[in-house]
Amino acid sequence: MDFLMSGLAACGACLFTNPLEVVKTRMQLQGELQAPGTYQRHYRNVFHAFITIGRVDGLAALQKGLAPALLYQFLMNGIRLGTYGLAEAGGYLHTAEGTLSPVRSAAAGALAGVMGAYLGSPIYMGMFQALTKIGQKHGLVGLWRGALGGLPRVIVGSSTQLCTFSSTKDLMTQWEIFPPQSWKVALAAAMVSGIAVVLAMTPFDVVSTRLYNQPTDAQGKGLMYRGLLDALLQTARTEGIFGMYKGLGASYFRLGPHTILSLFFWDQLRMLYYTYTK
Repeated sequence: MDFLMSGLAACGACLFTNPLEVVKTRMQLQGELQAPGTYQRHYRNVFHAFITIGRVDGLAALQKGLAPALLYQFLMNGIRLGTYGLAEAGGYLHTAEGTLSPVRSAAAGALAGVMGAYLGSPIYMGMFQALTKIGQKHGLVGLWRGALGGLPRVIVGSSTQLCTFSSTKDLMTQWEIFPPQSWKVALAAAMVSGIAVVLAMTPFDVVSTRLYNQPTDAQGKGLMYRGLLDALLQTARTEGIFGMYKGLGASYFRLGPHTILSLFFWDQLRMLYYTYTK
């Protein structure tokens, strides 16, 4: 049941944030491996990107890829949040004194993130017809092309997100800022987590996006980057350190709300379930 509730919470958040994912991806890919000032900027900022995509490609383009996004969110975050929830319910995140251990929380978040992201990686590559084409062209291994490049991003993001969320909830409960079991505790903790996860994930998000979108040769080997470290070095060397934070505004507007909504929905669904099943 934990996995089902986790997947539903993530899908609910995805309905609201998928347009932001479209905008973020386009902003991160513009000017790839080109020095600043040497290419035409189609999108000046997040809001300009929204307007441009809606005007040129139509409003439906802002929900492009919604079906695979929902499937990916249900699978990836269903496993990730579900696994973390089971560890939390089992008491594995707390010390012998009963207090939350940030180290254990971060480790559990990282491990849960790896499990969810790796199993969900083929869905990230595309839906059923795309999966079939990729499998025929590159073989079974091709379905996980770029997956290893995405794992560091997920490890950092998942551990930061879940550790910050749990720690903030624990502190707010101890300080009695809000009434016990109030939905405001989960919402405030999710907002803090949203800021932390965006700052931690954006450099990895940029590199992960580029690894997934780079052209490949006949053997499915990337033609632009040899791997995560090479992509990081090339981006920093060609575009500067700020190239690692390209699309930061779009990342916040996507990851921030998605973190807030998914964690809030997840927490409230679990609370309702445990309340009515006691």
